[in-house]
Amino acid sequence: MAYTITDECVACGTCAEECPVGAISEGDGKYEIDADACLECGSCADACPTGAIEAP
Repeated sequence: MAYTITDECVACGTCAEECPVGAISEGDGKYEIDADACLECGSCADACPTGAIEAP
């Protein structure tokens, strides 16, 4: 199960920049994680300034 981005996302893009496999893209009002590509490494969650990314 991949990490998920909650509605606390402010669409800053920090998580997408930190993802080593490019699994995060801009969605409708917030960023989204491609569950098939996510490595569950946690880089995105560590980088998120609002804590909007939840562990699986």
